[in-house]
Amino acid sequence: MNQRLRLAAALSLLALSACGGASNGDADDDTLQIAVVPKGTTHEFWKSVHAGAEAAARDLGVEVIWKGPIREDDRAEQIQIVENFVVRGVDGIVLMPMDRKALVTPAEEAGGQGIPVVVADSDLDWEGRTSFVATDNRRGGELAGEALIEMMGGKGSVILLRYQEGSASTFEREEGFLAAVGKAPDIEVISSNQYAGATNEGAYQASENLLNSFKDVEGIFCPNESAAFGMLRALQDSGRADDVVFVGFDASEKLVEALRAGEIDALVLQDPVRMGELSVRACVAAARGEAVEPRIDTGVVVVPSASIDDPSVQALLKPDLSILDE
Repeated sequence: MNQRLRLAAALSLLALSACGGASNGDADDDTLQIAVVPKGTTHEFWKSVHAGAEAAARDLGVEVIWKGPIREDDRAEQIQIVENFVVRGVDGIVLMPMDRKALVTPAEEAGGQGIPVVVADSDLDWEGRTSFVATDNRRGGELAGEALIEMMGGKGSVILLRYQEGSASTFEREEGFLAAVGKAPDIEVISSNQYAGATNEGAYQASENLLNSFKDVEGIFCPNESAAFGMLRALQDSGRADDVVFVGFDASEKLVEALRAGEIDALVLQDPVRMGELSVRACVAAARGEAVEPRIDTGVVVVPSASIDDPSVQALLKPDLSILDE
C-alpha cells in the first residue's frame, strides 16, 4: 500500500471509530465487520433499522458499524462514507442509498474489492448487489391509494406530495398510489408534481403552499415520515386536520399521536426493525460464502386509526429500541 492510501485508510479508521456504533466492543481480529450505511440518522425509521441491525449482529457474533449522513439529501456525504468503508476493508456493506444512481459508483468500488453489498430499503441501479432487502414499496403505495379511496367514499379531489427526486423507494410508493387511485373514476388527482424534500421544515413549507393553492382538497397522501409530518403540521396550523382524509407512510411519535386523534386517517407501515435484521443476516451470509436470496421482502401493512391498539400494530408503531442504549 503506498503512503497516500495508507494515510487515507488511517484517517478513515479514525473517523469511523469515532462515529460508528459497534455491537461487540471487544471484537477480535477474526470478528466480521459489517458496515451499515442508512440514508440518514435523524428520523425514527432509521433508529428502528439500527436496532434490527444490532440484534442480528449480536445473534451472529459479528460487529456492526453504523454510520450515515445526518441529512437525507447529502449524497456527497453518503458516497464518502461508503468509500471510507471500502478503504477500511470491511467484510460487508449494507447500503440504503438515498439516490439510485449517485451511489452506484461507490457500490461498484466495494464490489470490485470483493466486499459483498446488500442494498436495503431503496433500490440501486446496479446488478452487482448481493441482495435487495426492502418493503414492496409499490404495493405500499397501492395500499395507501386503496385506503384513501375507501375512506373518501370513492370520490373527491386528491393531492400527492412526493418526497425527493432520485429516491427509488418513495418513487415506487408514489407510482403505486397513483396507479391505485387511477382506477377510481371519481377520484381526481389535482396535484402530484410537488416535492417535500428531505427535511421536516421543507416538507412543512411545501405542504403549506399546496394547502393554500388547493383549498378544496379532500384527500392527501405523503409517502414517507418527514413528508407526512410536514403535512400534518400544515393541516393543524390551518385548522383543516379534521376536514381532509390523510394517509401517511411510516411512523413516529407525532404521527402515531395524530393517528390516534384522527388527524391522520391511516398510516402505511413497514417493518424497519426486520429490515435491519434481515439485511445484516444476508450480508453476513454472503461474507461467509453462503447463498443469499436476491430479493427479500420485509412486509408492509396499512393501519387505519381504528386499528391502532391491535397488538401486532403496536409492535410496528412502537418498536423496542432499548438495544441501542445497552
